[in-house]
Amino acid sequence: MKVYTGQQIRAWDAYTIAHEPISSLQLMERAAVACCHWITTNYALKGKVYYIFCAKGNNGGDGLALARLLLERHIPTQVFILEFGNKGTEDFQANLSALHALTQNIMYIQGEDAFPTLPAGAVIVDALLGSGLNRPLEGLTAALVRFLNGSGLPILAIDLPTGLRTDEPSTEGPSATGTGAQGASTPGAGAPDGGAVVIRAAHTLTLGAWKLGLLLAENAPFFGEVHLLPIGLHPGYEAESRLEVVEPAVVAKWYRPRPSFGHKGTFGHALLVAGGEGKMGACILSARACLHSGVGLTTVFVPHAQVPIVQTAVPEAMALADLARIDPASYKALGIGPGMGTDKKALDLLERLLVMARSTPLVLDADALTLLGNHPHSWKDVPEGAILTPHPKEFERLFGPVATDFERLQMALEQAVRRQCVIVLKGHRTLVAGPDGSGYFNTTGNAGMATGGSGDVLTGILTSLLAQGYPSFQAAVLGVYLHGLAGDLALDEQSMESLTASGIVDSLGKAFKHLGSGHI
Repeated sequence: MKVYTGQQIRAWDAYTIAHEPISSLQLMERAAVACCHWITTNYALKGKVYYIFCAKGNNGGDGLALARLLLERHIPTQVFILEFGNKGTEDFQANLSALHALTQNIMYIQGEDAFPTLPAGAVIVDALLGSGLNRPLEGLTAALVRFLNGSGLPILAIDLPTGLRTDEPSTEGPSATGTGAQGASTPGAGAPDGGAVVIRAAHTLTLGAWKLGLLLAENAPFFGEVHLLPIGLHPGYEAESRLEVVEPAVVAKWYRPRPSFGHKGTFGHALLVAGGEGKMGACILSARACLHSGVGLTTVFVPHAQVPIVQTAVPEAMALADLARIDPASYKALGIGPGMGTDKKALDLLERLLVMARSTPLVLDADALTLLGNHPHSWKDVPEGAILTPHPKEFERLFGPVATDFERLQMALEQAVRRQCVIVLKGHRTLVAGPDGSGYFNTTGNAGMATGGSGDVLTGILTSLLAQGYPSFQAAVLGVYLHGLAGDLALDEQSMESLTASGIVDSLGKAFKHLGSGHI
């Protein structure tokens, strides 16, 4: 699914209205029905009262329609309208009239003295501004957002939390340093230093399409869990966008089931350069992941003293310790970095390998990225199509500092084109940036995967897919998706707290079964 700008999404609404055809009021009703269904399906309703806060635009119209649907289901609901004396949009006014037929219990907020007392057990619904914001909140709207955030009650945001930009960061934040709601440059609610003010939602029910602001880690404290609710936008709409969210249908289409008459040579031979004294765990995890991802043969290059560890822990892999014995033509893919070290000896090894394997599909991770960042002259030997897998700090060592996740995203897209490589910018919504300027956000994975060795597992998966002949960009998108899916499936037996990198490897079989069965 393409990630469109706010303007493009509004154009998609208009296209749907014109080509289905359907009225804008009916489309708003679809949005409200989708939100109502999510609430009644996912929330325990007994003892809950819904306090819905609306401004007078179309996001507020969604809120009024939702209030009517909840009241029709006898769910206690109270509506508050932010009042500045202006008339609402046509669809807002239509929904207000329909709501008046059910209740007269509609309150208007003209000043802070009209802020309501919010009882324990209440659920706040933010239907103030949604994706219509183009400047920081101020005045009464900002005061109301601070008040709602300070209530300690759960907040459901319709489409987008009020105060969060759709397509770009606020000039005041969010912070790239992760300083949280009290940090000077975050958009946290009620920031005393004049920082931007944003609703802190527990859940965001986004309508019809993903918004870029909901895919950036720095905004996570404000959107909570995101739930994409289809509202029947017309499938014929098209607009230019270089960003997409990975859909199961895409990876299922790229996935290559194993032919019945294949043999180990059919599925490639991967070489992993990883591990060293005290860091052989990274090597073992990467090798196991490589083997569990479909490669025919795996060889691991390690220091001589570490060979027995490989032979014992991963008997399916071969081990080498003599660089002179490596014939690049024997390998279909090369993965370099996990646990290999960053000293002069490791640098020499990296540089020799880059020259030796100039035409071999390549993954660079971990220590290899640190070496590349510290010794940029080595960039000249990185081949086109190489996959680089930096986390944010490694990314900055490679390409320079950035102030926000939005800037990091833009730089990743630009550098992938400049370097003609694939950049896997790791995070909860990992971005795969391709050499053609396109980018895919991944949606699998969970917080339990934020554990030592998880990145080493990804390196093994990617190297395996490259060895099997997947093009580098497809290998990166598919590999990141499988990595996250394995982490999700591991939670059938694990908790997020107990999940380890080995648990991710052990669930790769389930992930491939899901991919092959179409159950994704």
